Amino acid sequence: MNFDDTPQEAEFRKLARQWVEANAPKELEAELSKSSLGRIRLQHHDIVEVGKAWQRKKAAAGWACLHWPKEYGGRGATPIERVIWQQEEGVYGKLTQPFQIGEGMCGPTVMAYGSEQHKRHYLPKLAAGEQIWCQLFSEPAGGSDLAGLRTRAEKKGDDWVINGQKIWTSGAHYSDYGLLITRTDPNEPKHKGLTMFFLDMKSPGVEVRPIKQANGMQEFNEVYFTDVVIPDHQRLGAVGDGWNVSLTTLMNERMSIGSRLATGFPEMFEFCSNLMLEDGLAIDDRATRSKLASWAVKASGLKYTSYRAISALSKGDRPGPENSIGKLVAGSMLQDIATHAMDLEGAAGVFTGAAEEEAQGQFQAMLLSSPSMRIAGGTDEILRNIIAERVLGLPGDIRVDKNVPFNKIPTKGR
Repeated sequence: MNFDDTPQEAEFRKLARQWVEANAPKELEAELSKSSLGRIRLQHHDIVEVGKAWQRKKAAAGWACLHWPKEYGGRGATPIERVIWQQEEGVYGKLTQPFQIGEGMCGPTVMAYGSEQHKRHYLPKLAAGEQIWCQLFSEPAGGSDLAGLRTRAEKKGDDWVINGQKIWTSGAHYSDYGLLITRTDPNEPKHKGLTMFFLDMKSPGVEVRPIKQANGMQEFNEVYFTDVVIPDHQRLGAVGDGWNVSLTTLMNERMSIGSRLATGFPEMFEFCSNLMLEDGLAIDDRATRSKLASWAVKASGLKYTSYRAISALSKGDRPGPENSIGKLVAGSMLQDIATHAMDLEGAAGVFTGAAEEEAQGQFQAMLLSSPSMRIAGGTDEILRNIIAERVLGLPGDIRVDKNVPFNKIPTKGR
């Protein structure tokens, strides 16, 4: 493959670089450069407000949601132009973290299943930084089994009444809208009888309870629904076809997470190049060099696998199950790197402060946040099953609940 820019791509890159150089908030560059080791935390700024400002500025100049059609707030850019933009935007792309779920997961689902009126109303506002979306999927009783959800939607006239609970909803505490998958027919097998909606997160009966994390941050939430009313026109897809609709969201989610998830490898390589151990630099240790080489290969594989997925999108394909590979590799790699960094540092790894101590503390933050990355977007076990069955064509797991009505599935063991 030839990764050199064509003359047209080179011109696009030049324009993107010039715009970023002239408009980026340079005062945040240092903090953003360090934030990939853990989660994004700005000392003197609110990431949501800063993200909205950056998104608005990009949208006004035609640099937001590049691959979306122009009528929905995008630029109608090619997949390779999208890659070029991400390269040139660099660390400033982290500022739009609050919009990643909306842009990468919710937006494509609305685009695929929403009415034309809804697409033209909501998508431009999402692209312009006016609204933030979340996805309301996981539930406490379901674990990694999304199809085991119990949140109910009951039809009453032209509306649906929602009761239930979701959990691990990233960004729900600052979101304006959300995608919500519910159970509308418990008499059907669990993958059937599901229906997808979108709703205003400020609707009466919606309660958001933030969850405090081990790394000190508060990014995801419990969400409770008590007699929440959703109009039928906010349904996405047919009644009972929610699982198929959710696959569009999930495939985009895994592609988005796999392509955006920072693994910490560049920071780890630099750290090992400067960390002095009892017998010399960490990078001179044979075992550490072997690990760095392995991570370098994986980092390269993640990069080009992401490019392959983008190429498939350029042909009009929906993101497929192969995108689970990137998310699976990136999540485990993130945790492995953080664990080895902490092993090298010993007790010094728990300190935060200036210079070297600050870097060591960043790996601690990375380690504390890394387990969630192996759960978000599907656990490692779920992703391995997807890869085995849908990519490699291996026999599926034995399922005792297959074709059993959901309300007949036992919920308690003996």
